[in-house]
Amino acid sequence: MALVHGLALSLAATGAVAQGLSQAEIDQLGADLTPIGAEKAGNADGSIPQWSGGLPTDAGQPLPNHFLENPFRNEQPEFEITANNYQQYKDKLTPGQVALFERYPDTFRMPIYQSRRTVGYPQSVYDQVKDTAGQARVLNGGDGVENVTPGSSFIFPIPKSGSEVIWNHMTRYRLNAHRWYMQAMPQTNGSYTLIKFEEVIGYPELMPDIDPTTMPNTLLFFKQQVNAPARLAGNVLLVHDTLDQLKEPRMAWVYNAGQRRVRRAPQVSYDGPGSASDGMRTVDNFSMYNGAPDRYNWKLVGKKEVYIPYNSAKLTTPGLKYADVLKAGHVNPEHTRFELHRVWEVQGNVKDGQRHIYSQRNFFIDEDSWMISLADHYDGRGALWRIAEGHLNFNYRYQIPGYALETLYDVFAGRYIALGMYTEENSAPQFDGPPPTYSQFTPAALRAAGVR
Repeated sequence: MALVHGLALSLAATGAVAQGLSQAEIDQLGADLTPIGAEKAGNADGSIPQWSGGLPTDAGQPLPNHFLENPFRNEQPEFEITANNYQQYKDKLTPGQVALFERYPDTFRMPIYQSRRTVGYPQSVYDQVKDTAGQARVLNGGDGVENVTPGSSFIFPIPKSGSEVIWNHMTRYRLNAHRWYMQAMPQTNGSYTLIKFEEVIGYPELMPDIDPTTMPNTLLFFKQQVNAPARLAGNVLLVHDTLDQLKEPRMAWVYNAGQRRVRRAPQVSYDGPGSASDGMRTVDNFSMYNGAPDRYNWKLVGKKEVYIPYNSAKLTTPGLKYADVLKAGHVNPEHTRFELHRVWEVQGNVKDGQRHIYSQRNFFIDEDSWMISLADHYDGRGALWRIAEGHLNFNYRYQIPGYALETLYDVFAGRYIALGMYTEENSAPQFDGPPPTYSQFTPAALRAAGVR
């Protein structure tokens, strides 16, 4: 893949970490750079357009139950990449994408659409990013951070190291949310059981009964309940996530409906098994990557142009059947959309003396949202093992991007896990309900939430 431009690659190569920004660099935000640090200009041949603010809040019609109209519903692919022609596009594909073409030559394909830079944020986010740019500092090579104003988003808008890019993904702009969605782990023959989750997520700066200055290291509160199948229904996971987990480790509890007991859950971190995932994902695979980054050395590889899943509103169409999407080997390409975008590539290698089932991870992070779009995971032998896709979609009504679907493909087993679709649920994710309160995220509240 061709390098678009290199930022502080000598620093990344040596493992050094730059601190702070000059005023001249900060002044680029909103000028040559977008307000959160992406390149505003398009690419040389125009296949990536100039950023012009993202989709407006009235880009489509609101539909019942918090769903939104697909603003690109009438568009057709410009072309498709298949096992027969992927070699000519290889410079804009990741190793994981190449592996999928080779693993599923008869069925895997990527429909390529016109690139649209749809992501934009509220002006308050832009103001905060510029006001706080250059203040945050990484600690111990990126294991932790300091000087972060509570509630800040995109704390390193002009990153100088791989760890700073990772921190941008973890501090991206988000809202309190209540959502219902499915998880499935299709077998090689395509059969699967749906796991139905309900989640409530709260951010201290957006919760009425919390003064965020009294808990400056708290990132979010997360409660996840299993609603189906019956054998798992009522189990609940509670997480208090911290910004700097070296200073204050994540706290987690689980409520087991069968035992009617609440227990601490230290395994809910790093490569512990993901909830009800049949071992198909780790805890830190959720949301493409989450949690303490201290087990890896992070190297900034560079910035590249890559075909990534983007504007995936097809996967949010109300009534779309999960069975139409979940197929043997991989999801149905009829419902995916890929576009050419600039991404940051960051490579993580497990540190000496640390352990993780993924010895290496390569993340490809969208410049306009700082969200991980693609991720390649390598096993202890250095072989490419699991390939993740984050099918990004932009909620223009609330000016917030999210994942319409996350997939993690195991190229050895021929299986995958799919997580996040909600098109057969009674509601799309809700961002405008009554804000959650701290009392909803206490261990004492777990049992009440999980009673069958």
